[in-house]
Order: sequence, then C-alpha cells, then structure tokens
Amino acid sequence: MSKVLANRYELFERVGEGGMSVVYKAKDRLLNRFVAIKILKPEFISDQKFIESFRRESQNAASMSHPNIVNIYDVGREGNIHYIVMELIEGRALSDYIREQGPMAYPKVIALSKQIASALAFAHKNHIIHRDVKPHNVMITPNGTAKITDFGIAKAVNAATIVDNTDGIVGSVHYFSPEQARGGYVDEKSDIYSLGIVMYEMLTGQVPFDGDNPVNIALQHINSEMTPPSKLVDGVPPALEHIIMKCCDKYPVNRYASADDLIEALNNLEFVGSVVGNSVLMGSGTGRETTRIRPQKNKGPIAGNPDYDSGEDEEYEEPEGRKKKEKNKKNNKRIILIAAIAAAVILALIAVLHFIGGEEIEAPDFKGMTMQQAQDMAEQMDIKVKEGEEVISDEVDKGLIVSQTPEPGQTIKTGSTVTVNISKGLGDGSVPDLTGKMKDDLSEYLEAAGFKLGAVTTKSSDQPEGTVLSQNPKAGSEVEKGTAIDVVVSDGSKAKATVPYLVGKSLSEAQGELAAAGLSAGKVSYDYSSSYAEGEVMWQQYDAGAMIDKKSSVKLRVSKGPAPTTTTTTTAPAPTEPELDGPADGN
Repeated sequence: MSKVLANRYELFERVGEGGMSVVYKAKDRLLNRFVAIKILKPEFISDQKFIESFRRESQNAASMSHPNIVNIYDVGREGNIHYIVMELIEGRALSDYIREQGPMAYPKVIALSKQIASALAFAHKNHIIHRDVKPHNVMITPNGTAKITDFGIAKAVNAATIVDNTDGIVGSVHYFSPEQARGGYVDEKSDIYSLGIVMYEMLTGQVPFDGDNPVNIALQHINSEMTPPSKLVDGVPPALEHIIMKCCDKYPVNRYASADDLIEALNNLEFVGSVVGNSVLMGSGTGRETTRIRPQKNKGPIAGNPDYDSGEDEEYEEPEGRKKKEKNKKNNKRIILIAAIAAAVILALIAVLHFIGGEEIEAPDFKGMTMQQAQDMAEQMDIKVKEGEEVISDEVDKGLIVSQTPEPGQTIKTGSTVTVNISKGLGDGSVPDLTGKMKDDLSEYLEAAGFKLGAVTTKSSDQPEGTVLSQNPKAGSEVEKGTAIDVVVSDGSKAKATVPYLVGKSLSEAQGELAAAGLSAGKVSYDYSSSYAEGEVMWQQYDAGAMIDKKSSVKLRVSKGPAPTTTTTTTAPAPTEPELDGPADGN
C-alpha cells in the first residue's frame, strides 16, 4: 500500500537520491496532478539548525517563479518526515548527459550556461544564494530547457559537510568556491564560481579538481591553478575559455560582478559568432575555416533578402537592356545596406583576428608591483596593462597590484591586455547590508569586509531568532575600516512554529519533537484507551500543521492502556420457607 503524506500526497516510486534526500514521484490528490516530493534523510532530522535553515530557505525558494527554476509548491512536515513538494520534471539531470556524452559542443555549453545563469540572476535579485550549484542539481527537459533545483537544501550545507562520506555531499566539493572550501562567507559570486566549474565540466567532460578525499579537493580549489579547457580538448574558443576562467578566479573580486554580467559576456560571444561565423572564434588547429565574404554587384543578393541565393559564387552579368533607369531608389537602399553589413563584418573580423592573433607567451606576474613598473614590463613584452578595481587588502600595501587577469603563467598572446587590481590597503569602505542575515554569521562576514561586530541588542519580532533587523552605521555608509557595526536582532518572541503530529508517539518522543519545533509540552493528562498502547499520546491540543507562537506549550493526553476489567462475585440467596397466611411477625 502506498504511503500518503499530509492526507494529500500519494507516493509512488523512488526516482532519485542525493546526499541529503530521497526523491519520489507522487500524486497531489487535491489538485489531481503528479509532483516530485523530496524527503530529507533521517540522519539530518536531529540537527535543528539544519532543519530550520532548510525550512526557511525552502519557503523563500517557493516564492520564486522562473522558467529555469524548478517550482516549489509546498513545504511540510509529518512526524519525523520533512518534505518539499515540487514540480515533476520529465527529463534528466545534466550530470547524466555529461557522464554519457562527455565533452559537449561549445554552442550547447553557452546555451545551457545562459539558462542556468538566468535562474541564478533571478534568485540573487530575490536575495537567495544557491550555494550548491552542480550538474546533479540541474534538470534538462526534453526540449532542452535547463531547470535548477535544490535551493532549500543548499544553505544548510556548511564547511563541515565536506568531510562527510555521503556520495552526494562529497560530489558537491568538486564545485565549491575557495571561500566555501575555507568555510567562509558565501555570496552571489560563490554561485558564479560553481557555475564556472559546471561550464568547465560540460566543455571538457571532467572537473578541474579531483582527488582521493573531499578535503584534498577543497584544498585544490584554494591553492591549485586550474588547467585551461583548451589544454584538454580541441576547438575551445579562446573567448569562452576566458569567460570560464574569469568565473573560476580564486579571488571573488576578479569574477563577474553578477550573473547578469556573465549572461552579457555569453551574449556578446554568441553575437560575434553570428556576425563573423563560429569558425573565426576558434583557436588555431585542424578544422579551422576561413570566413569568405561574397562579392556584391549592383543588384547582388544579401542575407535576409527574399531573393538571397546561397549557391556558389557566379559571375554577375547585367542583363541586356537593364539600364540606369532600373537603378531606382529601392536598389540604392540595397547598396547602402550591403555596404553597411560588409563594413560591420570587416570591422568584426579585424577585432576578432586581432584578439586571436599574435605570438603566444606566458602572462607575467605583476603582483606586488606599482602600475608604472607593470607598464614598463608589459611594454618590453609587447602586451598592455589596464587598471581594474581598487580592492581591500591586508597583505599588499596600498598602491601595489593585488591580483590580475589572466593569472601569471597563463598562456596569452602579444598585443593582449592584462587587467590588474590595485590594493587600497585597509582604507575606508562601504558598510555591507546585514539586514536579514543571522547573528552567528556576522563576525566572519564583517571581518572579511574589514569591519567588526559591535553591540548586539534584541528586539521583539516575528522573524526567526537571531535575524538582523537593523544596523548602525547604515548599509552603504563610507566609514573607516575596523569600525564596529552595531546590530539589532530578533529575539524570536513573535515567531511562529508549526505544530508537529504527535498522536501515536511516546511521551518522550512527543516532548522531543515539540522542543525541536520551538515548543514545549504543557499539561499532560492520562486516561484509559483500548486504541493506544500505554504511554502513547492519544490527543494533542492543536492540530498538526497549525501555526502558533514559538515557545508556546501544547497540552497532551496520554494513554494508560486498556481500562482494567472489574470482577463481580455474585452470592446466591439462602432458601426461604414458603409463606402461608401472610408476612412473618416474629412470634
């Protein structure tokens, strides 16, 4: 007999399993539709912090509606079962495609990457960071649409999980950003790094860092240089390789500032390919083609014109009798348009050929130099240096180069440009926005931004306990580095809790579940019952699923078992003599 959750969701078959959850195909009896239900594994339900984070993030994710994000319909709990109800995707995980097909064609990599980046951009604008972007969490529908999932579970993963022996968790380490591997604060740029690793794997069929254990892999993300994709497979466009390497830069400041910026870079790459032909984007090697511009005559065909002829070049002979009078205004417009298109193509060709031309050399190491020193060295090597951003650094003195793109030792070509970021020391900085963050995360986050945590006061609120409600100085203020930031956090006194299903559980189990939900057991009464064994809860004050104030108490009634059977002894009356004339009078 199939299992039914919440009197609504009928589970049929297991369709997937990860490190933290099992996924079932189910039917929503209320709406009469098939859904997917993700159920947390038992080993995670005892971690209350994990559960609270899982619930909160899942509810936030449920508010998002985007064509490249798997829709979440419901989040709930029944007894010890924590579950998410989501859209059922008829398709396969991206990890399956990569495993079976190996390296993917780069136009397909670009198309899928743009879809995934679009989903992340939408989530980031809604203040949701995925934290676990990997091919296993991307579903591909039969029509080629990418849909990302697992926003709810991702936040609960912390640095400690990298040493877990569960396959799903270990797999995630291959896509961790360096800051995740260090157990540090993660933001939108961490998702961009992980997407860069996914792009790398789609393009090459393998991840850039691998090893015998998750700790070793994490250390590679922090310390090891990534092998460029072009060293592993042929035909990788240099511009696409540059995009991937920028996503995977070990310094967050050197990555794309947002997923929208990454999409723009991919769009630009596609545009150049559409204008000058994909072959021009390819590096040197076998199979490289030459773009050929077809000569145009006075009435020659052009792309996009209904009369366009895609055949071989032919000599154009003006028919006898076609005179100047036939060169009307329409033909003049065609000639102007042809010239404009030809000019655009030639300019694009010049730009692309300049990009891919030149002698291959290794990028020098400009770190620790002044801008003038870097320019002097660059001039000797026939390359250019461009100043990028001013960044905070407690290791490199103010005015010296902190980092660069491309990295030292990476293959570049003469005439190319290296962008360098300049240290501004500790300096002044913009106060980050702490609103909505959890108190436990503040110290590390502020330290990374060059500030420190000041006074922490509490205020009555319906937000979860420890959530930052306000701050001083305000977000965006320019203040001296090292300034203490005071915060006001929620005491959780008005926060709501979901009443668990307690009937049929032992009293100790019920008390434990109430405590895990932020509630407590109230008055406990006892009564006989033939339906519940002795010690089992047979009634609870509030229905399961009801939302009540946190720290409230819930009255319980516990079975004493079946009522005892009362044995009655009946004594037969003594025989009496029959009455004759009337009642006896004692004489």
